[in-house]
Amino acid sequence: MPIFDIYISPDEPVYVISVVSKLVNLPIWTLRQLDKAGVVCPKRIGKKSRLYCLKEIKKLEYVHYLMDEKHVNIHGIKIILQTEVSE
Repeated sequence: MPIFDIYISPDEPVYVISVVSKLVNLPIWTLRQLDKAGVVCPKRIGKKSRLYCLKEIKKLEYVHYLMDEKHVNIHGIKIILQTEVSE
């Protein structure tokens, strides 16, 4: 059986919202709210489909930690992420 080494750029949007929901353990409705608030910016395919890249998934893992462990709301998460980027 041949082994394929496939490289996918961390910026390449290839993960659909249902897969991302399972990977980061966040409900789809929460992912939609995070998108609406501008916390993450998945690429849109057509009017409804969202595709996430690996960088967005890593960010969502951190967002999940902030929400679940630190009880930070979406507005607070947005401020935290903006502060960390500007440092």
